[in-house]
Amino acid sequence: MARVVRFHEFGGPEVLRFENVDVRGPGRGEIRIRVKALGLNRAEALLRSGAYIETPMLPSGLGLEAAGLIESIGEGVDGFAPGDAVSVVPPRSMVRWPAYGELATFPAGLVVKHPPSLSWEAAAAVWMQYLTAYGALIDIADLSKDDFVVITAASSSVGLAAIQIANKIGATAIAVTRTSGKRQALREAGAAHVIVSEDENLEARLKEIAGEEGVRVVFDPIGGPIFQPLTAAMAWGGILIEYGGLSAEPTPFPLGVVLGKTLTLRGYLVHEITGDPLRLEAAKAFILDGLASGSLKPVIAKTFAFDDIVAAHRFLESNAQFGKIVVTV
Repeated sequence: MARVVRFHEFGGPEVLRFENVDVRGPGRGEIRIRVKALGLNRAEALLRSGAYIETPMLPSGLGLEAAGLIESIGEGVDGFAPGDAVSVVPPRSMVRWPAYGELATFPAGLVVKHPPSLSWEAAAAVWMQYLTAYGALIDIADLSKDDFVVITAASSSVGLAAIQIANKIGATAIAVTRTSGKRQALREAGAAHVIVSEDENLEARLKEIAGEEGVRVVFDPIGGPIFQPLTAAMAWGGILIEYGGLSAEPTPFPLGVVLGKTLTLRGYLVHEITGDPLRLEAAKAFILDGLASGSLKPVIAKTFAFDDIVAAHRFLESNAQFGKIVVTV
């Protein structure tokens, strides 16, 4: 028996319950982990509230990221042993492979031996944010040192990961944040420029920073009216990569600008990377190199105890965090 978190109805953080259940052993090609820390993601709040791209049968577990010690190994798994310290690449289905528990089972292909220098908290904060940012900026946009890249929702864990990846490549990171409260922290996190969208004209500031050539890459999880100033400031042949839909307002399609500049507006999910073994291996190599060198370093906003999972979800939905929320088990 192990203690896990599940929900029996859709709703707010208060629907999360602790239960003692028999966690299934690892099947062929799987690994069971004794969890030490969890990384929280907005997708988990969406699943819990019934608004995620995956609709679970109730009751359901949840959770996408974990770090811990290998407890047992299924048939056909090589290269791992019980006691190994590992972290987990987010699976396609958190309903099939939920992470919130003292024990959790995952496909072996998604289990990684991370650098031993990482704490459990940092190891649980690695894969979703860096894989998401890497897939968009490196794998799809082919970001280079001569590029300007706009990163909206820049104080999120993915936004901060994107800033670090841009700096690792030598590109110029332009962070966009809604209010001025996080301006200085974003500068300290490595953003070359910070634009406060509530106080500044986004299009004018981007054109001022990037000059006549404009911004080649935009990385955005918001959508909505922001599309108009973003595309207006983009370079000819630029690419806007959309990986979310946080805005409650309609997203206009800027037809004239898209045609005039031959822009690419590209929807993106991290599953494009995690579901392709070759692309995933390239991503893992890039990220592990950055973790080892220190050019990539997870920013942790706040750490909660497992017993405080409801409070952790409330903080997740407050949008007050700067970086990743982690839960220790």
